[in-house]
Amino acid sequence: MKWQETSEIPCSVARTLSVIGDRWTLLVIRNAFLGMQRYEQFHANLGVTRHVLADRLARLVEAEIMEKVLYQQRPPRYEYRLTEKGRDLHPILMMLTAWGDKWMAQEHGAPLLFKHTACGHVFTPKLACSECAEEVLVSDVSPMIGPGMGKQKHA
Repeated sequence: MKWQETSEIPCSVARTLSVIGDRWTLLVIRNAFLGMQRYEQFHANLGVTRHVLADRLARLVEAEIMEKVLYQQRPPRYEYRLTEKGRDLHPILMMLTAWGDKWMAQEHGAPLLFKHTACGHVFTPKLACSECAEEVLVSDVSPMIGPGMGKQKHA
């Protein structure tokens, strides 16, 4: 199976990875959440080749995760802004960050801390149940077949 075909598997993880499943794409999205919007900002921060960056930005626009907005006429210059679909990736990036801080930071500690503006506290993201708001651990989850499984190919 080719990587592009993962979007057709009845698996939400595979479908998501078909859009955001490479390191440069995730780092572009991370930088967008950190406030970057312009091509040159992404390029200077990431150090990725221009070709790869242009490709990832085009894919994100095509997937409607970012929108390309003209901010200057002459010469034409664009900003890349997260759409609602893109902003919905925030919990994923926060959980990846929490995992990286716990398992990859070594003795250096977290490179960034996050403050919850409502209460003013630095926090660590946690997964919570949408119904009861309790923290959800792996031992608390029982997967069930959903309506989207149908008779499609399985991963």
